[in-house]
Amino acid sequence: MRLKSNLRRALITLVVLGVGVQFVPYGRNHAAPPVLGEPTWDSARTRELARRACFDCHSSETRWPWYTHVAPVSWLVQHDVDEGRAVLDFTAWTRPSEEASESAESVLEGEMPPRPYLWLHPSARLDAADQDALVQGLTRTFGSEATGRDGEGDGEGDGEDEQDG
Repeated sequence: MRLKSNLRRALITLVVLGVGVQFVPYGRNHAAPPVLGEPTWDSARTRELARRACFDCHSSETRWPWYTHVAPVSWLVQHDVDEGRAVLDFTAWTRPSEEASESAESVLEGEMPPRPYLWLHPSARLDAADQDALVQGLTRTFGSEATGRDGEGDGEGDGEDEQDG
């Protein structure tokens, strides 16, 4: 009987806390900053792949699903978007980012897009061909040492000099 009473109190407490955190204002400012400019993409395909896999956190074109309006998830998502835009914002290209040249490497190494993001955004998953295309496109757009999935062309030089003819 006492266990049932304690469970009921715990459940009521969780519900009250769940409702209470909804009144914390952080994480609900989903107004999009203006698009100030974009990089000169090497191709429309690169932009489309970047839009699909990167723009939710790295642009002002963020899509805000229903759960981004519910605390505490809204806090986590807002923090990730704020941090992503601060590091690299594809739609604020009046201030090119030093991180842009590392974006291909981040995709190649599987750091971006982050795994938890992919759990909730299956459309951002890149198969091997799309990942390679995005890495190559980002490399052509921004420059990078990463050039492919097999690790070749990593800028480390293999000791062989190219020779003409």
